[in-house]
Amino acid sequence: MIALYGKSTAMLSAAAMLLFIGTGCATKKHVRQTVGPVEARVSQTEKRNAEQQAALGELENSVSRADERAMDADRKAVAAGQAAQDARGRADQAQGRADSAQTTANSANTLAESTRARLATMSENIDNYKLVTSENILFGLNKAALTKDAEAQLDQAVAQLQNAKNFVLEIQGFTDATGSANTNLDLSRRRADSVVRYLTVKHNVPLRKINVLGVGEDDPTADNKTKEGRKQARRVEIRVFSLDLGNTTNAGNVPGATSPGTPTTAQNQE
Repeated sequence: MIALYGKSTAMLSAAAMLLFIGTGCATKKHVRQTVGPVEARVSQTEKRNAEQQAALGELENSVSRADERAMDADRKAVAAGQAAQDARGRADQAQGRADSAQTTANSANTLAESTRARLATMSENIDNYKLVTSENILFGLNKAALTKDAEAQLDQAVAQLQNAKNFVLEIQGFTDATGSANTNLDLSRRRADSVVRYLTVKHNVPLRKINVLGVGEDDPTADNKTKEGRKQARRVEIRVFSLDLGNTTNAGNVPGATSPGTPTTAQNQE
């Protein structure tokens, strides 16, 4: 009886095992049939997500590149605008210089025409200018600066020209024979320049009315072998010429004028 019971139990156990194994196989198959397609769809979805992420990344890269190009284009546009503005500024400056140059040229032409006309008039009337007075300004040994006496003498001479219009001045510098000829020539020029500077700066005598020359030791007025002769040689001669359209001496145009050939000199020069 016991043996039969044991055999039955073993058979039941084997049947249960077979049923479990069969059920397990059926469950796995069911799982494969149910879960497999889901896994496939999940895989496809993940793949699409990955592709979409890659596409989004590429799109972001494209947008970034487009932004960079746009910013670069903006920078180039700003630079081009600045360059254009600079070019306009340079063009305006160049036009301004051109206008200024044209104005200067016009002024120069006007001055040249005026000068030519004046020179033509002077050339036509050159023989009608008559010497009406002269002055001798004396200088110290190796000196080119004006003394107080010389300045006073020039002040008096200019006072005689206040109401005169048609006059010209000849100013010539001289030295004694002491020293070399070149040194004396330079000294005579500096003496003449001192007189011209005083007349033009202090008394506003028009420079266009002055003709100046440094003569040097030539044409002495006295004997250079004597002290007094050398003193008289150290001089600047000022000659006043007045236009005389009537071919008569027009000394009346220069108040207080002396007759030609009677120069006055500053005194007490060493």
